[in-house]
Amino acid sequence: MIKPIIGITMGDSAGVGPEIILKSLGHAEIHDICRAIVIGDAKILERAKTFIHSDMDIRSISTLNQAGFSPNVINCYDLDLLPKNLPIGQVSAESGHAAYKFVEKAVELALNKEIDAICTAPLNKEALHKGGHTYPGHTEILADLTNTKDFSMMLSAPNLRVIHVTTHVGIIDAIKMINPQRVFEVIRLANDTLTRAGIEQPKIAVCGINPHAGESGLFGYGEEEEKIIPAVKKAQGEGIDAVGPLPADTLFFRAVRGDFDVVVAMYHDQGHGPVKVLGLDAGVNITVGLPIIRTSVDHGTAFDIAGKGIADERSLMEAIRQAVGLVPKGKE
Repeated sequence: MIKPIIGITMGDSAGVGPEIILKSLGHAEIHDICRAIVIGDAKILERAKTFIHSDMDIRSISTLNQAGFSPNVINCYDLDLLPKNLPIGQVSAESGHAAYKFVEKAVELALNKEIDAICTAPLNKEALHKGGHTYPGHTEILADLTNTKDFSMMLSAPNLRVIHVTTHVGIIDAIKMINPQRVFEVIRLANDTLTRAGIEQPKIAVCGINPHAGESGLFGYGEEEEKIIPAVKKAQGEGIDAVGPLPADTLFFRAVRGDFDVVVAMYHDQGHGPVKVLGLDAGVNITVGLPIIRTSVDHGTAFDIAGKGIADERSLMEAIRQAVGLVPKGKE
């Protein structure tokens, strides 16, 4: 069986990305399930080796044909964009621009079928903007680079999956952006993604916006009736097993219990909060709707601990596992 090639982007090089990549690729389990290529800067990985006392060999490559896969070798598709003495734990335009270029190269490789999936280490939005790339985050970069219009963020944690109608916008703007077509699109994306992953007729629960899902107009201004109910009815009419809007304060408990395969959250914190309560080391971010596979850690750059060698690699390891799991069967 040929193991899939997973391209791991280094994220913001001033954060913990280089460390957690080295730690993750130090586990034999990861080498057992995939062939990993780090897309980043080899000299930054070399520096990160000193943080975690690693003796792994960093191989700088400029084409995938140069890669050699063995447990003690890390192949780095080296874009050579950063100074060797890049400050650790600080926002900089240099690291923000480089983080963008790492993703850009990964998308190019994925679209050209040279790699089977992308797994991203965290970037810093302030650094990204200083570097001239004014995106809210990875999801929007990937959508732009792949010319994708219908996409969403899905978070996966033990016993819970959450997909979002809106993400990186303020709560007032989020409510304005929610409409029946967008809600329906996200329900459909969730259904298609889980069906491809092997779940037959996924059970999809849709959150309300207001407390108690509006309680028949008692709370809010009829947002559930206007924005959500038509979308759920349309999905049901197309044979999708969707229910809602349901009160968010009890829905996530029911989902963790196993009543549903995925929850459709209306805005960022409604969906992120429950996932992160289950553990920052367990959450994985999956961008659905793209023509390529992309997973990510569900934590930030952690500038406060960067360079100390104490960053936890478990979320990245789980993101790699899930990327492998999403590669179509027969590709492995």
